[in-house]
Amino acid sequence: MSSHALHIIHTEASCGWGGQELRILSECEGMMARGHRITLVCAPQSRILPEAQKRGMRAVALPIGRKNLRGLFALRGWLKGEEADVINTHSSTDAWLVALALKSLGRTTPTLRTRHISAPIPHNRATRWLYTRATTHIVTTGEKLRDTLIRDNRYPAQRITSVPTGIDTTRFCPGDVRAARAALGLPEEALIIGIVATLRSWKGHRYLLEAFAQLAQPTATLLVVGDGPQREALEAQAAELKIADRVHFAGNQADVVPWLQAMDIFVLPSYANEGVPQALLQALLCGLPAITTDVGSITEAAIDQRTALLVPAQNAATLAAKLKTLIEQPLLRQTLGHAARAHVAEHFSREGMICRMETLFHAAAKGGRG
Repeated sequence: MSSHALHIIHTEASCGWGGQELRILSECEGMMARGHRITLVCAPQSRILPEAQKRGMRAVALPIGRKNLRGLFALRGWLKGEEADVINTHSSTDAWLVALALKSLGRTTPTLRTRHISAPIPHNRATRWLYTRATTHIVTTGEKLRDTLIRDNRYPAQRITSVPTGIDTTRFCPGDVRAARAALGLPEEALIIGIVATLRSWKGHRYLLEAFAQLAQPTATLLVVGDGPQREALEAQAAELKIADRVHFAGNQADVVPWLQAMDIFVLPSYANEGVPQALLQALLCGLPAITTDVGSITEAAIDQRTALLVPAQNAATLAAKLKTLIEQPLLRQTLGHAARAHVAEHFSREGMICRMETLFHAAAKGGRG
């Protein structure tokens, strides 16, 4: 294989669907466009499998959804017949399975580990081996995540690089609000507050519902785009708060652009497990004023009072107050929206992400461990 074109294997054990999976697919597409060969290994029941196939990627289904011998032997057997220049792992389970499979095969295939979220890493000898010996280089999706690994876990700084998730700045852009609402069947004159996120507990939907219920704004509509394990509980909460008639659960949407363009205000009240969320970046690129929290590396995109408004996590009262501020100050909404788009376009472009990851892949393939 030439020094330029690489065979890159990505592994993903998660069966979920969200920003992590979308980043993997976007990155793979970018590398394919640059002439690299991509293989994605994932669990048979995962959502990313058919999505990768739809994009023309080589996707291999193996039972890697759990840390067990079945998954280890399946991955080991498959890797035995594969030649790769570099492997990129994305979740804890597949990172362990890859590391153990390679060790049992006596292989030293360079391995990158992408850390997409801010969940703490255990402090034990085995995990330290995984991150500092079995992994060639660690990639984080934000500088704060990188700083945490250096400060709290004492991992070598020279072997950790922050590569923020890049977003297509031409696709995600401000649009015609009236046209978007008409196309989606949303009320034309309503003030629409929205969130785009998988319905998981740590995304903070429950606090958004509580805050929305405190607003004395009868024409306001809350638009919830996404689906997930918390849907039933959130629908019950909306009914209990007596706001069900003003909350629209839109479910998963293949194209979120028109939904974002239909909103007046975007909210993401996450309280855990974040890097720099793609949905937030997408909303900011669409010129939306946003309210969010200082979790993970969110503040690299959402700078308080400049590109967004920040609130304490799990605090519905403060969130309601900030929503009231934005509702009452259309000029502030406009100012934040313009600044947000400019900042994200400059620092979170998809092309920048692809370039930086390609450089890391080439460095790892050449045998560099830093």
